[in-house]
Amino acid sequence: MHIHEGSYYIRNQKVTDLAEAFGTPLYVYDGEKIIEQVKRLHEAFKGIDLKIKYACKALTSLSILKLMHSQGVELDVVSPQELQIGLMAGFGGSQINFTPSGVDFSEIEYAVSQGAFVNLDNLDVLEKFGRLYGGTQPCMIRIKPNVAAGGNAKIMTAHEGSKFGIDIRQKDEILAIVQRYNLKVVGLHQHTGSDIKDASAFIEAASRIFEFAYDFPDLQCIDLGGGFKVAYKEGDYSTDMEAFGAELSGFFREFCAKYGRELQLWFEPGKYLVSECGYLLVTANVVKQAPGRRFVGVNSGLNHLIRPMMYDAYHHILNASNPDDAEKEVYDVVGYICETDNFALGRELNKVSAGDILVLLNAGAYGFSMSSNYNSRLRPAEVLILNGEARLIRERETLSDILRNQILIEL
Repeated sequence: MHIHEGSYYIRNQKVTDLAEAFGTPLYVYDGEKIIEQVKRLHEAFKGIDLKIKYACKALTSLSILKLMHSQGVELDVVSPQELQIGLMAGFGGSQINFTPSGVDFSEIEYAVSQGAFVNLDNLDVLEKFGRLYGGTQPCMIRIKPNVAAGGNAKIMTAHEGSKFGIDIRQKDEILAIVQRYNLKVVGLHQHTGSDIKDASAFIEAASRIFEFAYDFPDLQCIDLGGGFKVAYKEGDYSTDMEAFGAELSGFFREFCAKYGRELQLWFEPGKYLVSECGYLLVTANVVKQAPGRRFVGVNSGLNHLIRPMMYDAYHHILNASNPDDAEKEVYDVVGYICETDNFALGRELNKVSAGDILVLLNAGAYGFSMSSNYNSRLRPAEVLILNGEARLIRERETLSDILRNQILIEL
């Protein structure tokens, strides 16, 4: 996002014009930013047989998935519905890996039927898979390496108390099942968490996975998950992908040399690929002065972007209607949901008036995908900017969307 001739733009699109053309609240995605992030990740791991498996739970819009597919990115899904959406977007089953947690075994059967790779994350499921398929179908095993890392306790997924994966200390039990059914284990998987600062946590987890891997002679890949950090505000850090890639590539090459052959290295970035591409455009409904506080009430809330309330996440906010920073005020930017619903507290913004268009940055990941109809509010439209054109990729909901599956009974 940049200023040109006194107005804010996303690529070549004036932000206030987007709000006027498509209405607010509105999610806008910069497709070129996604392409840049994909290229940056590949460049960081030059010389490594790398597969990027987009963790599509971050943003599952069909057009975004189609864009990922066009860039050679594959898919990580966590539900049969995400798998089906991936197939609709053009992915083949073999380009999708299914990484569920505590699901009914029928979901795993469905994923296998579609040709997807399945990540098995508990011993009971591993046993069921062995009884049903033996060595006829490939599988991956999700290991919990007992490494605590991430930006928030809710998004740490590899520590000892996490529900995810089979504890690495249960290696003997895993091997017993694998040998009993002659399982075709083609990959080992782990996911440390989200908002990882640097390579150290990955290397700690990877070192444990690599030691584990020597007992699996038929591996095709090591999947180290995702969790790369993006910056949310000025002075915030982001993963130094070039340094990270160089350090981890060397570590991976050493492992492959000891293992005896080259394997593929998989990552499952979600936020890293789409967070910075996304903007949530909202309208200031009211500016309310109170003793010691000034509120801006906008036409959106935690029903559209829950991260500030759920994770205490920071989203930079700009006043697209007033790019002149000569006069600033401190505001609490609050939503219209009927409970505490804060986007930002004590935030300095260019002076805001009712009707101004505010923009929340870094809203591409876990924005729309975690949205809801709470308070019976409608979810926003979505727009993708690509090749200089702003195109509607999801229509704004209507009341009929909320009522579609309801049944009014006779009393």
